Amino acid sequence: MKGFLIGAAHSGAGKTTVSAGVMAALIKKGLSVQPFKVGPDFIDPGLHGLVSGSKSYNLDIWMAGGDYVKALFAEKCADRDVAVVEGVMGLFDGGVSSSAAVSEVLGLPVILIVDARSMAESAGAVVRGFRDFQQGLRLAGVIFNRVASRRHRELIMRGMESVTGVEIIGFLPSEEAIAIPQRHLGLYTADEIPLKQSEIERLAAFIEENLDLDKLLTLTDYKRPETDRWNVEVKKRLDSMRIAIARDRAFSFYYEDFLETLRVQGAELVFFSPLSDKALPEEVNILYLGGGYPELYAESLSGNSSMRKAVRRWCLSGGSTYAECGGFMYLTEGIRDFEDNFYPMAGVFPTKATMRKKRMRLGYREIVLSEDSIAGEKGARVRGHEFHYSDIDPMPENIKRIYRAAHPPGIECGGYRYMNTVGSYVHLYLGGRGFCSG
Repeated sequence: MKGFLIGAAHSGAGKTTVSAGVMAALIKKGLSVQPFKVGPDFIDPGLHGLVSGSKSYNLDIWMAGGDYVKALFAEKCADRDVAVVEGVMGLFDGGVSSSAAVSEVLGLPVILIVDARSMAESAGAVVRGFRDFQQGLRLAGVIFNRVASRRHRELIMRGMESVTGVEIIGFLPSEEAIAIPQRHLGLYTADEIPLKQSEIERLAAFIEENLDLDKLLTLTDYKRPETDRWNVEVKKRLDSMRIAIARDRAFSFYYEDFLETLRVQGAELVFFSPLSDKALPEEVNILYLGGGYPELYAESLSGNSSMRKAVRRWCLSGGSTYAECGGFMYLTEGIRDFEDNFYPMAGVFPTKATMRKKRMRLGYREIVLSEDSIAGEKGARVRGHEFHYSDIDPMPENIKRIYRAAHPPGIECGGYRYMNTVGSYVHLYLGGRGFCSG
């Protein structure tokens, strides 16, 4: 098979657009593509799915461990022609979870994107530096993005003359028409369908015209590792349980491998929409409210009073519930948006969420559970990440805190518990371990 990681010199160099375009172009050639994303990202995998027609999986060494990452990768690309991994930030950014670290664990060759709009011959020095920075890195090729003209291309090639061992895959001209739309927290989600089929076809044609795909495939031979993800024991403690999962334009942040873990545990997953449905699915045992953009759909969520009341009744009657980030915001008394408009929500937790102009939290988290809950057993250590532009009013002291921050130590990480409802801003990574029964 073929496999490679698309990395970049820095954030904003065009990784997502190029990765999506390469996937689309390879599929157009008749190849089956399995997409992946490095890091704790929910949006890019959804876009991969739109383009490829296949679910995309996150590869994060810090949250999941190297063995699990390797096993997940091996399992998902077992019957595929090509594995395409989109990196995160700059190639070496992120320490143990960097794109370079993932490429090393998986033995994947790297294709580097260099944003050339503000350089010429110096591009060769950039590529040489990335080639030599980390021993063992398999830097197979480079793509120069945002190339302004034929003369610009010639100057870049001159700078690359003395750089050995790294092939030029192609030069991408500046083309705003193929850019993927963005907003305050990044790109639009796949549930909002930011790319029409005609735009995907145009993106594939753009890549075909400007990159040497045959050379790319020649440089990226890959031997799939032989390993089994489910060597890690997953207790089948959810046999015959039905889990209601909020999934629509407002709530779409879910790790695909975690949803698969729930199924391996024996659960039946039932999806519903807090935006449009009037009631929770029938005969469910657990309610799961993931993250997303509830602030952008706050008026519609608030207007669906039937669903708000149904969720509140479920939680206040002792129903087992897990909510994180946007889902947690939905369980507060209400959301105050960027324009200072207030929209009532489910009112399970006695606090309000307010959107802020600046980012409030970003980073990896490791929590220790102080008591048994749906998120795990007492004393369990669980890793995850946090990224949000909202905060909440002080939570009353009578609401339990069941998360203790182990990394970074001393921060407030929530894990608020009311009856059998657990809510927090932290996106816990539970792939391979699943829920405890509610």
